[in-house]
Amino acid sequence: MSRIGKYPIPLPSGVTVQIDGNTSIVKGPKGEHRQHIPEGLAFEEKDGAMHVTCPEESKNLRARHGLVRALIANQVTGVTEGFTKKLEIIGVGYRAAVQGKVLDLQLQFSHPVNYPIPDDVTINCPDNTHIHVSGIDKQRVGQIAAEIRAYRKPEPYKGKGIRYEGENVVRKAGKAAGK
Repeated sequence: MSRIGKYPIPLPSGVTVQIDGNTSIVKGPKGEHRQHIPEGLAFEEKDGAMHVTCPEESKNLRARHGLVRALIANQVTGVTEGFTKKLEIIGVGYRAAVQGKVLDLQLQFSHPVNYPIPDDVTINCPDNTHIHVSGIDKQRVGQIAAEIRAYRKPEPYKGKGIRYEGENVVRKAGKAAGK
């Protein structure tokens, strides 16, 4: 039995979980989220919690037991609280702004970088050096934050670029330090 899979998933009031074949549908105050899940596991809702059980002890199902429980728990968290990734921009002349459905980035390229904002996430900039990516799908929020960060990753000499808030960038000594 999986150590993660054996724990029940608490369901707050106003959240419903429906398993339809190999799709889990979770509805809550922030919206509805659908997730593809592997078949073969059993689901049971009792005492305000969802239990994921492994009916047969095959190696394949045991390996996915904890995964499925974590996916559904992330869906429940997403439709109740949501997920947010915070990015910060370090560097002179580096800035970001949201204009309609486009994130406009000035990253010292010869051209501005325009990132189209998808419908399933929201991106806002509290100031011109911070970007907040939020939504109900944890994987999608992380993917979009990683795509934005990939435009200008933090470089190791001065630390300029786009980084996650609180990310520790390993710095290198320059050429002058070797003399």
